[in-house]
Parts: sequence; structure tokens; C-alpha cells
Amino acid sequence: MPRKIHRRRDTNPRQGLAKYGKATFADPVNKKYPIDTPGRIKAAWAYIHQPANAAKYTDEEVRTIKIRIRRAAKARKVTLPDPDEFVELMARVRKRGRR
Repeated sequence: MPRKIHRRRDTNPRQGLAKYGKATFADPVNKKYPIDTPGRIKAAWAYIHQPANAAKYTDEEVRTIKIRIRRAAKARKVTLPDPDEFVELMARVRKRGRR
């Protein structure tokens, strides 16, 4: 059973609303991880798998966010990307940016 997500001090939910409008969010408390379009569903899936992003939540909250993203993907018939490939790609991009 999905649990409630805590209010994060490092984020402002109004910014999520300003950026994405009245989108459906996998984290509706903090207005993070919009899941209202196929592109946003894929992005939310990729971003919640990044260690720095997942670390801002408890294990139970991460599980809840992933469940919500999977449900949105299933409802819209969206194939979710392999999160490990994305995390690896982002690590390579960040490494190149430090040169």
C-alpha cells in the first residue's frame, strides 16, 4: 500500500506547479515527478533512479513514487526505460562536463 510522502524542506511545491501546471505528480506533496505525459513518465522514472534524487526520500517513499510512475506508464501504455542505463549515461555526461 503506497504511503504518504513527507514534505521536503529543500523544495518548494509552488515551483512544481508553476513549471508543470496542474499535472499529476508521483510526489504530489512536493510537486515532483510529473506523470501526465509519456515523456514526463519516462523522465520521472529515470530521475527517481538517480541516487542523489532517491536519497531525498525514505525507501518506502521511493517505492511509492515508483509504483505511481509504473501505474501511469501502464495506463498510457508507455514502456519505461532501463533506469541503470540512464544512470550510467548521466554519470558519463557529468564526467565529461568536468573536463
